[in-house]
Amino acid sequence: MSKSILRDKSKELAKTIVILCKELKNSKTPSPLINQLLRCGTSVGANIHEAQYAQGTADFISKLEISLKECYETEYWIELLFETKYLSEEKSKLILQLCGTIRRMLISSVKTAKQNK
Repeated sequence: MSKSILRDKSKELAKTIVILCKELKNSKTPSPLINQLLRCGTSVGANIHEAQYAQGTADFISKLEISLKECYETEYWIELLFETKYLSEEKSKLILQLCGTIRRMLISSVKTAKQNK
């Protein structure tokens, strides 16, 4: 498998989210919030990984667009957890920065794929 900064960053996000959710489960954070964050935060990388085996350009673009939506959703849950005092400012900033990096890379990749279609 070739080296991909986008895949590496998305895996870093997934690992960070898994560890965070594990920590949140040990606190009084409501389970539905944790479950939603875990689902979308790990889905970003799963769809990026799956895109490399896409059945054509349209499928490739679709997988990346799903990743982009999941990235936006991850940002939403992180912001909500911070604003409701379940997550520290330091942790939320770190994760939001990583999401922002991934989001910009996904937007660029989708744009390039659409131009080359």
